[in-house]
Amino acid sequence: MATQDEAANQDVFVGELRRWREVRGMSRTAVAVAMGYSRSYVSKVESGHERPSREFAKAADDALNAGGALRRAWREHEALRPAMARPAPPAERLPEPSTGSLFVEHDDAELHYDGRVYRAVMRRRLVNNGADPITRYMIRISVDRFPGDPDLSNALYRDRPLTWDELELKAWYGIERTEPMRWVAQHDRDAFKEVWLQFANDSGHFPLYPGQSVWIEYEYTVRDDKWGNWFQRAIRLPTRLVSMRLDFPDHLDPAVWGLHTSMTAESMPFRTAIDEQRSGTRRIFSWTTEDPPMHARYRLEWHFRQRPAALTEPEAEKPSQVMRSLGVVQSDDPILHRPARPFSLPAEAEDAKRVVAELHSAAKRVAHAHTFGKGMGLAANQIGIDRSAAIVFPPGTDDVIMLLNARIIENGEHHDEQYEGCLSFFDVRGLVPRPLVIHVEHQDLSGARKITIFERGVARLVAHEIDHLHGKLYTDRLPPGAEAIPIEQYGGSGINWQY
Repeated sequence: MATQDEAANQDVFVGELRRWREVRGMSRTAVAVAMGYSRSYVSKVESGHERPSREFAKAADDALNAGGALRRAWREHEALRPAMARPAPPAERLPEPSTGSLFVEHDDAELHYDGRVYRAVMRRRLVNNGADPITRYMIRISVDRFPGDPDLSNALYRDRPLTWDELELKAWYGIERTEPMRWVAQHDRDAFKEVWLQFANDSGHFPLYPGQSVWIEYEYTVRDDKWGNWFQRAIRLPTRLVSMRLDFPDHLDPAVWGLHTSMTAESMPFRTAIDEQRSGTRRIFSWTTEDPPMHARYRLEWHFRQRPAALTEPEAEKPSQVMRSLGVVQSDDPILHRPARPFSLPAEAEDAKRVVAELHSAAKRVAHAHTFGKGMGLAANQIGIDRSAAIVFPPGTDDVIMLLNARIIENGEHHDEQYEGCLSFFDVRGLVPRPLVIHVEHQDLSGARKITIFERGVARLVAHEIDHLHGKLYTDRLPPGAEAIPIEQYGGSGINWQY
């Protein structure tokens, strides 16, 4: 138990931890899973009842992609701690596998989709650079159907956990699959598995001795109702080459993009292009990188622009389901119905930058899934972040409008009605009256207040996002008795507003 003085001194770390968890829109449970700690221990640290360790701070920084901010906060906390303070009790840390001096010469990953089931095939060429034989190798299997909504994913896997029977995990030793490998479960959770692949089978043992190298291969399957539209490789061992492939049915018209994250950087697009090839009725996306840094994560994401032919009409994915799968909060979430918390600028400028970066990342995902002829906007509460920030992409330009603590202070005299859609309930469109000119007061990162005048279509886009920041949806603007219409009845998709 932390003493009263220690609890006061660790406020700097606890405050930073809470802020980053809020920026990422993650619950304590989601953070605990990502860190590999128990939820109870994370809660004790955040409530000040346990003192965070160096290892805890590093794990939290990695899980929240805080770019070193949490490690710096921990060092500051330690510098303030009384010299005679007792050492912290050991954390409830999940055991790390011991791999000695194992080196991965080639990490090759392939994901095959048949319209219903994903099959992952993972190949590693392992080199033992150590002094002792290696007899086992740790693998991880993690799924997340709704990566932008941890509570929704947690509910899904709580009701329908990932099972060993459906995974059908198999592993082999040798490039020709010459020896099957036994495996033993280390951790068995609803959406996360850790497994030791053993260099042994019923016929004998085949350790990887110092100086030797070998290919191992393993595969498993997951149904698409439990697998989100992403496939990720995390660099946990020194690695020379990473290659990734997605093998999709061509008739689904897949669109694929890649994101790279590390301990010190936000998500960034791959530096090199993803190769796209057609092979009969399949479409293959391939990407490689050499000498990846430790702890880097390479993530392929995709969207099927045509629904799977095998789905019947009632099972077809609705536009709102697509948006939910891309991390957009839907209209039943209370966060959309209350005003967002304003930033205190310039004191919270770094927080504002991080939120805007998250908005840009989410907007890229959404833009891959849908064409926006009228332009597009996205507010922070639509991706689960309760802060007063939004971005707007006007049509026909690469300009981006950033709105921090924005409010409309004056409306023009003339109004018109145009159909609007919202990513948070994308199955309908509504004919919304709005002014043709609005005057908006907002702030920049330095805290300076500005007044900007927007007109016509851009004014409509900006007003829509400012409504979000104040807890309103466009349906709140519909005239009495008017209702939004289903997307099937709306004929203006991809077409700009007419003035």
